[in-house]
Amino acid sequence: MSHRGSRTLRLGALARVEGEAALHLTIRDRAVVETKLGIYEPPRFFEAFLVGRGHHEPPDITARICGICPVAYQMTSCQAIERACGVTVDGAIADLRRLLYLGEWIESQALHIHLLHAPDFLGYPSAVELAREQRPAVERGLRVKQAGNAVMEQIGGRAIHPVNIRLGGFHRVPARAELDPLVERLRRAHDDALETVRWVSGFDFPDARYDGQLLALCDPGRYAIDSGRPTVMDTAEDAPAERDASVRSFSVADFEQHVVERQVRHSTALVSELDGRHHLTGSLARFALSGRWLHPSALAAAREAGLGDPTDGAVCRNPFRSIVVRAVEVTHAVAEALRLIESYDPPARPYTDVPPRRATGCAATEAPRGLLYHRYDIDTDGSLRTVRLVPPTAQNQAAIEHDLRCQVQRRLDASAAPPSDGELTTLCERAVRNHDPCISCSAHFLDLTVDQR
Repeated sequence: MSHRGSRTLRLGALARVEGEAALHLTIRDRAVVETKLGIYEPPRFFEAFLVGRGHHEPPDITARICGICPVAYQMTSCQAIERACGVTVDGAIADLRRLLYLGEWIESQALHIHLLHAPDFLGYPSAVELAREQRPAVERGLRVKQAGNAVMEQIGGRAIHPVNIRLGGFHRVPARAELDPLVERLRRAHDDALETVRWVSGFDFPDARYDGQLLALCDPGRYAIDSGRPTVMDTAEDAPAERDASVRSFSVADFEQHVVERQVRHSTALVSELDGRHHLTGSLARFALSGRWLHPSALAAAREAGLGDPTDGAVCRNPFRSIVVRAVEVTHAVAEALRLIESYDPPARPYTDVPPRRATGCAATEAPRGLLYHRYDIDTDGSLRTVRLVPPTAQNQAAIEHDLRCQVQRRLDASAAPPSDGELTTLCERAVRNHDPCISCSAHFLDLTVDQR
């Protein structure tokens, strides 16, 4: 890195993220002057080819955007269209939807923690090498993931792209006895989740801090997943020290007035800004804004793991420690799933009718990777006129670029000799994986270009 001019370091693709992208760093006089996370995966065009479709079709079609978090797209589209049509889904059907969503949280977060992220902290190139030397840990993670998959299969019909979801509810709802076999698996998963929190909390975490805006849904009284108001916490150094003074919220209907997307030349994903500044959505944001409402077992696990006490306003700002927050969220999701199964009483009908009307509806839910927003304009006959989908990774793109710039600069400042290509590549890969990007949803990483002078 000490030679003059510029140089290029190319990696064909980064393992352990979902998707493909490129990172371009420009360094001059040991200062990072530019970072560009270029998502080059071809545009998906879902918003375009949904136009003209019937209002009942988005739950099935948008699920195909992602094989890891299809339920997030299904639940958000259902809520948005139901809102447009003036239909409220509550009671046992709403509880079943939340249970299905929890299944996705469990399987997705367990996948990221054990197979994608943990190898970074333990010095393994992949989960295969990790499993050879720490087999019990990987098997534990797979058990948790399988428990989440079982929930999705039972309620959604299958674990990938569930087929039982429809507007107003489900094509079929399970009998009470059909959920009983899930209980023992989830109890075991709860023990495994607690052990996972203890395991990941013992990792060596580099010093890092995210200074910026955190965006998540907030639903006072419970950890927001499928409902709530978009809420912002400012964690910048010049933000008010008092927690309440740094928090503001707005209605889902006003989302597009606050979160504005723009096209950039280096990415096929739109880049978002929240009130003119970058923002971060996902586990760190949810923990900061809703941590006080975690299940008691998850709250205790968070304290034991060194995350502090969310009921006293503790906030985790270190992106590397997001793996601990995710493990706490898995603990919560499993406990919440058990609660919902225990209280389940099958509804009289599996769905509520949702007749079309000319209207616009929008909704937001918390996908495992962060806040997901949908808007649908519906015509009188139920055909869709316009569609807007804003996924979490696209929102996080500017924040990830900011985080990369800060972390590379910190490494440059702390090193007497310029870091090698390999050191910077490893650092950048780890920094990106901290945010668990679903890059296909946003339009895969990593071609790294370093321009240093």
